[in-house]
Amino acid sequence: MTDTPGATRRTQKDPGLPLPGREGEEVAFERTVPARTDRLTGRSRDRIRAIDVLYEADARGRAVREVLEDRIARTAAQSPLPQWSRELVSLYAQHAEEIDEQLATHSRDWPLQRMPAVDRAILRLGAAEVVHGPEEPDTPRGVIVGEYTKIAEVLSTEGSPRFVNGLLQRLLDMRSMLS
Repeated sequence: MTDTPGATRRTQKDPGLPLPGREGEEVAFERTVPARTDRLTGRSRDRIRAIDVLYEADARGRAVREVLEDRIARTAAQSPLPQWSRELVSLYAQHAEEIDEQLATHSRDWPLQRMPAVDRAILRLGAAEVVHGPEEPDTPRGVIVGEYTKIAEVLSTEGSPRFVNGLLQRLLDMRSMLS
C-alpha cells in the first residue's frame, strides 16, 4: 500500500478496487466487470429493458409514461424497445400509486425512497407483473418472482436478491387481497 498524496491504496482482499488515500481525493476506477447476462432468458432481457425505463424515470424525476414514449420514439439502445417491455412498463404505470403503496407497506423498515434505485425499479416492475399481470398457464407466478430475483442478482448488490425475492413473494402471497 502507498500513502503518498495522489496515490490510490488497495486492500489485500481485493486488489482490483481502488480506495481513496485521503478525504476528497479522486478515485479512478481501473476496470469494469460486466454483468453476467448469459444466465438470462429473452424474457428476462425484455424485463431488464423495462426496468431501465422505470430506473430512468425515477432518476430524472419524470413520469414513467413520458419516458416510455421517449424510448418508443427514439431508443438509446441499438434495438427498439421490445413489445413485452412496453407492456410491462404500461402495466406498472397504470397501477403505480397502488404498487408503490404496497411496496412501502410490506418492505418492513425500508421506505421506498431509501431503497437502492435499481432495487426499487426491479421491485416496481416485479410487483406489477406478479400482482396485476395477465395469467399465463405456462408461467406460474413463482417463476416470475424467480426471474426478478435472478435479475437482482445480476444488476444489484449482494443482498438484493434475497430482499427482492422476499418482498415479491410477500406480495404474491397477498395477491388475492391486493388485486
